[in-house]
Amino acid sequence: MAENHGRYNLTELLACVAAGLLQDGKSAFVGTGLPLVAGMLAQRTHAPRMLIIFEAGGIGPRVPELPISVGDSRTFYQAVAASSMHDVMSACQNGYVDYCFLGGAAVDPYGNLNTTVIGDWANPKVRLPGSGGANDLGSFSWQTIILLRGQSPRTFVEKLDFVTTPGYLTGPGAREAAGLPADTGPYRVITQLGVFGFHEETKRMELLAVHPGVTIEEARGASGFEIGVHEPVGVTAEPTDEQLRVLREVDPRGRVIGK
Repeated sequence: MAENHGRYNLTELLACVAAGLLQDGKSAFVGTGLPLVAGMLAQRTHAPRMLIIFEAGGIGPRVPELPISVGDSRTFYQAVAASSMHDVMSACQNGYVDYCFLGGAAVDPYGNLNTTVIGDWANPKVRLPGSGGANDLGSFSWQTIILLRGQSPRTFVEKLDFVTTPGYLTGPGAREAAGLPADTGPYRVITQLGVFGFHEETKRMELLAVHPGVTIEEARGASGFEIGVHEPVGVTAEPTDEQLRVLREVDPRGRVIGK
């Protein structure tokens, strides 16, 4: 897929797709970068009552402009609470977080994520940042949205070198057997090629929609495992002029969406 479509670029498209998943009146745990841009876009358009939650403790702010980190003072602007990491993680464990955004170096067919090591644990090829709050969020948020811009057979893998964050683990019933709350888990995977969900019975990843200019074959082929198809496969909507205006308003310097 081309990085730039003339009227919008790939990052702007992905922000609009991610924002479209967020419903009004729900809560979303967001991190810096694309998840935050998506959350701000949703709050300023179709989801004005969405509660944005930051890891550093900002709960329900009306963020005036893109912060540089989750601890930036702007993440507390007009917030309902200036709390702490302990409190927001406790809120997640208590079932108050509807959506969380996560990324990773690799994902498997069941939505498990690796952000720890590539290769053997004792002698890895690459040592990654680790979990941070990702394990907590992926374990207890009701719906996890995975953003993985570089979809390829290296990032969509049949078996992870290390499971940092649980998806559906080994399949149906595995999350519950591990002691995780029922009805939680991966919801959507958004990549540069399309949007993926998880089969209701098998819990394996399946293609829901492709981005403009991407074929079903391209989206399924850029993977190290077999990806099912949820018929009919849709095409994600291109950003509207209003969405693009808002995106450039919240990120005027183009730190995330680019220029």
